[in-house]
Amino acid sequence: MKSIKRQLAGFSRKTIRLDELEDIMKEVLHTYEDFAEAVLELETVGILNMVKSKGRTSRVPSLAFQYRINKSHLAESHHKQLQQYRLSLHPLLNLDYYYHHDPSIWDKDRYYIMKLDDYLKTEDLPPEPVPAPERSFELVGDEKWITEKGGKELLERVGLFDRLNIIPVSEPLMFAINPNKVMAPTQYHLIVENKTTYQGLLPTLPETIFATLIYGAGKAVIKCIEQFPLQYPVEANHQLYYFGDLDKEGISIWYSLFKKQSIRLALPFYLACLEKEEARGKEYQKENKEAQDRFLSYFAIEQQHQIRSLLKNGFYHPQETLKTRELQEIWRESNWNS
Repeated sequence: MKSIKRQLAGFSRKTIRLDELEDIMKEVLHTYEDFAEAVLELETVGILNMVKSKGRTSRVPSLAFQYRINKSHLAESHHKQLQQYRLSLHPLLNLDYYYHHDPSIWDKDRYYIMKLDDYLKTEDLPPEPVPAPERSFELVGDEKWITEKGGKELLERVGLFDRLNIIPVSEPLMFAINPNKVMAPTQYHLIVENKTTYQGLLPTLPETIFATLIYGAGKAVIKCIEQFPLQYPVEANHQLYYFGDLDKEGISIWYSLFKKQSIRLALPFYLACLEKEEARGKEYQKENKEAQDRFLSYFAIEQQHQIRSLLKNGFYHPQETLKTRELQEIWRESNWNS
């Protein structure tokens, strides 16, 4: 019955048809009598409420053709279970996330949470940083759990990832350093998506206020950016900017970085792109509405309309729309302090 309740809690609608209930229960209840008994029990405890306008079947026992799912009742039961675990688990394990999400996530995570609980009660927080696979094996006996099997996300859900001294495993970040700025109290860093733009800007780096020029290599930077504090361990107020293709994928890459480290848009470059003739293509790219809305919020209303229209009609601006001389001039002469 617990598995049935979990599926009802995660059901996409507030009402459920009888045939849909059968699909949910057929793996564990194989006869009509068992199925009917389970449904009637859920009726009795108030988890399922008959939709009267749909009527009931003529079979014995009789069931309703449609039910309303009392999800608040299911949530209450789930919350009681979480509270019981909270009393016994190590205090560093934060279960707040699970109170507000589908109970199936808790059911999936619980095995590993118990492993983490055992570890914390035995070892406490580790004092030395080690690579993710080593820490992963130490925690749950599987060296790939953190990097490939959702372990990082689970550790973030329970508030532990940043406290376990984990060295991220990813490709090294590729960047060039401006020696004139490595001692500055506030340091600016520019990430560019494509190699052509990186090569075009590189000769101008010493003439700018930027401390580094970072080659993002498309989506690779989303993971590689984790290496930045390790590869550039300079104490300063670091401000990172991003310039990528003005297309759906470029916007999504920036948004992934923004969610990790609040990386800013290198607006002067994007504004210059909008003055150029657009290119047609990349209709295959998927739109991330959340990313696009956030991206557009940095532009004036007129420019927002221009970008929306551009993307909607199958156009885009590659970084290469700006020639090397233009790129260098924009980088040198724009006001990056505002």
